Amino acid sequence: MTLSTVIILIIIGLLAGVLSGLVGVGGGILMVPMFVFFLGLTQHNAQGMSLAVMLPPVTFFAVYNYHQSGEINWKMALIVSLLFFIGGFIGSKIALQIDQRMLKKVFGVFMLLVAIKLIFGK
Repeated sequence: MTLSTVIILIIIGLLAGVLSGLVGVGGGILMVPMFVFFLGLTQHNAQGMSLAVMLPPVTFFAVYNYHQSGEINWKMALIVSLLFFIGGFIGSKIALQIDQRMLKKVFGVFMLLVAIKLIFGK
């Protein structure tokens, strides 16, 4: 693995982790709004719940299937995973310092950008 590959993996891990901690990315795109609208949770509560739901056991069997098929580069996965862990910590610290209304707007803009990309992307 080249140094430039490792640097790219580090950036991916940090960005994914920060976004995960900041706006509860992943299943959070669906869960966070549902927690807010249907359960009346605050934005902070909803994001925390989304992250808690997605703890490692959720993906164990999916990862196992990909591993059995030889579709996982464990060296790359470890690098991104470690940085994702650190980025998630940093992102959650930032999110907890942001006002509820502003955090909802940040989350909404993020979801809007994802929707635009999905609708108009290739």
